[in-house]
Amino acid sequence: MALLHNSTSPKPEETDTAMAELPKASSDNNFPQSLLQLSLFPILLKFEEVVYKVKLDKTKGVCYGTNAGTSSDKTILNGLSGMVCPGELLAMLGPSGSGKTTLLTALGGRLTGKLSGKITYNGLPFSGAIKRRTGFVAQYDVLYPHLTVFETLFFTALLRLPNTLTDDEKVQHVEKVIGELGLGKCRNSMIGGPLFRGISGGEKKRVSIGQEMLINPSLLLLDEPTSGLDSTTAMRIMTTVKRLASSGRTVVTTIHQPSSRLYHMFNKVVLLSEGSPIYYGPASTALEYFSSIGFSTSITVNPADLLLDLANGIEPSDSKIAIDLGDSSEQEKKAVQDVLISSYDKNISTILKVELCSSDVNNFTYGKDATTRNKVNVEQWCTSWGYQFKVLLMRGLRERRYEAFNRLRIFQVTSVAILGGLLWWQTPISHIEDQIAMLFFFSVFWGFYPLYNAVFTFPQERSMLIKERSSGMYRLSSYFLAKTVGDLPLELALPTAFTFILYWMGGLKPSPLTFALSLLIVLYSVLVSQSLGLAFGAILMDVKKATTLGSVTTLVFLIAGGYYVRQIPPFIVWLKYLSYSYYCYKLLLGVQYSEDEVYECSKGEYCRVADFPAVSSVGLSHMWLDVAVMALMLIGYRFLAYLALNRVR
Repeated sequence: MALLHNSTSPKPEETDTAMAELPKASSDNNFPQSLLQLSLFPILLKFEEVVYKVKLDKTKGVCYGTNAGTSSDKTILNGLSGMVCPGELLAMLGPSGSGKTTLLTALGGRLTGKLSGKITYNGLPFSGAIKRRTGFVAQYDVLYPHLTVFETLFFTALLRLPNTLTDDEKVQHVEKVIGELGLGKCRNSMIGGPLFRGISGGEKKRVSIGQEMLINPSLLLLDEPTSGLDSTTAMRIMTTVKRLASSGRTVVTTIHQPSSRLYHMFNKVVLLSEGSPIYYGPASTALEYFSSIGFSTSITVNPADLLLDLANGIEPSDSKIAIDLGDSSEQEKKAVQDVLISSYDKNISTILKVELCSSDVNNFTYGKDATTRNKVNVEQWCTSWGYQFKVLLMRGLRERRYEAFNRLRIFQVTSVAILGGLLWWQTPISHIEDQIAMLFFFSVFWGFYPLYNAVFTFPQERSMLIKERSSGMYRLSSYFLAKTVGDLPLELALPTAFTFILYWMGGLKPSPLTFALSLLIVLYSVLVSQSLGLAFGAILMDVKKATTLGSVTTLVFLIAGGYYVRQIPPFIVWLKYLSYSYYCYKLLLGVQYSEDEVYECSKGEYCRVADFPAVSSVGLSHMWLDVAVMALMLIGYRFLAYLALNRVR
């Protein structure tokens, strides 16, 4: 079909020439020389007969990715084919639910489930090398709210750019991207979030694009980059995207309802209707194609509006094809779609298959030296484990600098400590019941408080973790350790202050060694409690479910902690040994009292502390065994959290 060959897209020879000029152009812009190697690798993207189905769970109304062909399957993508060359901008149009984002996700190698069909990058399947040369900008901006624009891009550059660049060169590259995207005025402004105002929506979108531009991606995929933006901001963003494509990148974007100005920027268009293709080809010839099959209009319209009407099964009022099925709009819509799909199969599909088979991947490769250079270390991480840990730790501390020691949490902890100190003010050992209750309060409060805070950690960062791991930014182990270590200042500083206040106000043993050991035990319990909270959050990845499970667990640990119930029935006594509050309580008793210590149990009469019921029920021996059990809990819970995070995709 002639329409397919009237493309405004660059020919392979023209693309080679354009790409060969990139180093000179980039050098003029003072790019670090090592970065140029990343842009000398053009990618020819092909997708052929792509089919994706989901299995419907009729009882729950949810879908699961599969390629099974049962009666409960729903086809999301139905035989999509196309090709995007370096230097081209392909736009995927269609109404909501037509499969645009699903296809884009598949092209980015991020779609879970199984696809049938074939997607290749320079004739090869998706790999780690392609992933590190691919930029993916999601529809919804996933950014840390408390970082500034510069910090967001700088930390991304540190993680995604190779070790061959110095930090100064990475800073230069960040400044270049900020200038390219027009973010100079807001470079030191915080991103912002639901609870406080930051930069505008258009600026957030440009920051998201900038994160992908940092690696000079050969393949750039954007999902609804203009969604929710005004026409001027959308035009500015798409102008940037068009410029990126013109520099030799392969760019694919989904877009819901572009203006006519945006539409004329596209080299190629794929039009989808309920997962089926109804047009593929140059954007400039789309109206001509639909006019040739009878769907034309005499009035001047935005081409995108006509295409979207057709994708929705709405024919123009003055169309040459008269489809009238009475009052049944659904039947009329189905009839229009059937005509469009049939015309696509007849006029475009066959020609497209020939074009896909005849395109030569070799036209998009370079000489031996450049090819060899681009293949060096492509399968390895850009940065070392230690470097990733350092950067992630630095970023985490910077992100939490406004909330780590906020006034509300400090007030919460100190007020409880002072109130407890006043209630237990200088309690003498003769009132041993009150002293033991105070020690149990230590174990309970710092067994529950850290758990509930830790539960929020991973569910709140799920989107960020998926985004960054999908881009191959860092190892999960470096992220996990940096996250847990970064939380320690907050997790340990507040219980330290709490212990200082309540211990001395409560009149516990005034021995520096005893106080130091008591503080270490409390901090030890905090780490174990935090570990369990991290595990709950990582396993469930839902704050409501995790807090509910945490509530039930802590309630059980409270009851079985050795203070309230001392004679637990044998068939359920094992619950006591799962409670870290029990071990913390026992250790606090062990350092506060010795087995031979006595107290005045009545006037002029002294009794052994070890014989007191609340003490004898837990005992004062085998302290190192209790320490070892808590160590196993600490390691086991964190390892469980790591395994759970490893399953997040």
